Amino acid sequence: MTDKKSIAMTNQAIDETEARRTATPPPPRTIGAVNWLGLWTLYSKEVRRFLKVHFQTVLAPVATSLLFMMVFSLAIGTDREAINGVPFTSFLAPGLVMLGLLNNAFANSSSSLISAKMMGNTVDWMMPPISPAELAAAFIGGAVTRGLLVALATGLAIMPFVDMSIAHPWAVVYFGLSAAVMMGLIGVIAGLWAEKFDHLSVITNFIIMPLAFLSGTFYSVEILPEPFYTISHINPVFFMIDGFRYGFIGAGDSNLLVGALVCLALNGVLLVACLMLLRSGWRLKS
Repeated sequence: MTDKKSIAMTNQAIDETEARRTATPPPPRTIGAVNWLGLWTLYSKEVRRFLKVHFQTVLAPVATSLLFMMVFSLAIGTDREAINGVPFTSFLAPGLVMLGLLNNAFANSSSSLISAKMMGNTVDWMMPPISPAELAAAFIGGAVTRGLLVALATGLAIMPFVDMSIAHPWAVVYFGLSAAVMMGLIGVIAGLWAEKFDHLSVITNFIIMPLAFLSGTFYSVEILPEPFYTISHINPVFFMIDGFRYGFIGAGDSNLLVGALVCLALNGVLLVACLMLLRSGWRLKS
């Protein structure tokens, strides 16, 4: 019985080997101009990565914004005169929403790249047939998704305590998306440049945060003396926050057309730089 069983198993193995040898191989996959499957897979991975730790990536920024709102409201909210025709808390709320959007969009793309570099996982998205444009779209898409999700959650959390009616939806959408894309692009470039998380901390603490805090988030730049008033108008983050706030309260401290063009031009320059760095494999292949 044992010999018969062994012979039967051997014959079966021979048949399977012969079947595999003569089988028609699957046709090569046609990718086309855009590798939609690869793009969607990498984007989904980026989104799942931050949603898996949503207490840290989404809820923690919301809690921080609520603390800012509480401190400013209790400390100076009742004593501060109206700004641009609205109460101080209504002026402050859009700035806090934008602050959370900026920080988290940057953090998502930059931390994703530096983590992949430190753990040696860059080969997972460098070897497949994914173009630099598709890589950029996936990383920036993940950053935009996280930034907008944090902004939405922050707005919903603040809304019960502050009047946050939307006066101009187009401005909220345009400047919100522009800011998320810009920070996502900067995060990609920073993630490529950085070799460890300390490098990202330097960019966050000495570049991103000062630009955000000194851009009219908590005050109107109209009260600033020279040369600080002029310096504020050189800060691109000022135009994002001011345009975003205009969408809510219907008033701003800058020319909206200039702000929109500055955001568009800067995003274009950053996109070109990002694509060039990804195409060259800078600090990824060496």
